[in-house]
Amino acid sequence: MFKNLISPIQQWLLSQHRCVGCGEDLNKGKKSENKGLNLITCRCGRIFVQNPQTGLCRRALFNEI
Repeated sequence: MFKNLISPIQQWLLSQHRCVGCGEDLNKGKKSENKGLNLITCRCGRIFVQNPQTGLCRRALFNEI
């Protein structure tokens, strides 16, 4: 039940290009490349993967870090 409440909020934050933990703009995060993926690290430590074609972000999986 808790996930049903939080998931839409996290999707909205990601669509606004903001971190799901602290709400900081992801453009301010540290950008790097690992295994051919564009990674963005937020100041709170969460890591996101950015799709270069669409510009959309998602949370990184453990095997992508």
